[in-house]
Amino acid sequence: MSIGTGVVLFVIGAILEYALNIQVSWIDLHMVGYILMIAGAVVFVLGLIFSLRRKRSVTTNRTVVDPESQAKTTKHTTSSTNDDEV
Repeated sequence: MSIGTGVVLFVIGAILEYALNIQVSWIDLHMVGYILMIAGAVVFVLGLIFSLRRKRSVTTNRTVVDPESQAKTTKHTTSSTNDDEV
C-alpha cells in the first residue's frame, strides 16, 4: 500500500508543479508540488525496502506410505528465512 501511496503523492505533486498555472496568495503551489514529489519518492523507496525485507516461508508436505501396513503418513515442514540471516 505504501508503494501506491508514494506514487499518488508524486503524481499529485507533479500536477501541482508542472500542470497548474494558478496563483494563490496564501500558498505557493509550486513549493507544495515539490514537497509532495519528495515525500512521494521517500514513501515509495521505504515501501520497496519494507516489502523486500519481509520474511519468506516455505512449506513442504510429504506423504510417506509404509510398505508393510500400507498406512499413509503426511509430514508437514515449514521453514522461514529472513533477509538478515542470508
